Amino acid sequence: MALLNVENLSLGYESSVILSGLSFTVHAGDYLCIVGENGSGKSTLMKTLLNLCRPVSGKITAGDGLNRREIGYLPQQTIVQKDFPASVKEIVLSGCQGRCGLRPFYNKQEKELARHNMERMGISQFADRCYRELSGGQQQRVLLARALCATQKILLLDEPVSGLDPKVTIEMYELIRELNHEGITIIMISHDIISAAKYADHILHIGKKIFFGTTDEYIKSDIGQFFIAQGAYLSDTSVPLSEPLPPAPASGAAVSPGKKQKRSGHKKTKGGVR
Repeated sequence: MALLNVENLSLGYESSVILSGLSFTVHAGDYLCIVGENGSGKSTLMKTLLNLCRPVSGKITAGDGLNRREIGYLPQQTIVQKDFPASVKEIVLSGCQGRCGLRPFYNKQEKELARHNMERMGISQFADRCYRELSGGQQQRVLLARALCATQKILLLDEPVSGLDPKVTIEMYELIRELNHEGITIIMISHDIISAAKYADHILHIGKKIFFGTTDEYIKSDIGQFFIAQGAYLSDTSVPLSEPLPPAPASGAAVSPGKKQKRSGHKKTKGGVR
């Protein structure tokens, strides 16, 4: 059974619908990247998956033993959050709040979990440092350690590399891939279509047209070729794919809204798609 099953979802605020006819599934161990134009509803979708926004219509079903409180979340940071006056240890430990119930303190197991995740993210040496004294990349590692305290099943990441320099961006992508290889399911919003094609094994492209399928299927689709070629041009990089892309078409073709894309057994390897 899927960890998350989304059926004919419509998103929006009050009576204004920004996205409709969305259907996709996420299974344990998947690495799903959500891509699309600005304003297409990516962050709204993530908030809806977290039960922070109500869908206009449609259904989201959690399965495979997943409790909605077991979902780890790394949101986009605001200026105020970056200047938060707490220690690294305090912020990471706060990820255990969902485990406490009505208990007003952290127990020994939760403190050990926080210590383990700080070590896992390579930030143990900053445990007593003030969060706002850290660099952007270090702060993202702190927030990732916090999210890991909430879950060992699934992480939702909203543009986790936003504002990071190129070297730290690559390090963050590699860190997220390692977590996925350890068995944690990843759902990540990204504007970096090239990296999405490199790291994810499934792509959900939302906007005027909707695509859901494996990364291999996305790369071969009209809409995938169009946006990947655009991304390569804007970033002035070669596309890390197993074969060169043809020139971008004038417009992309995609799965009609509401139609669920057939899943494939194709998976990503470290060297590309197979």
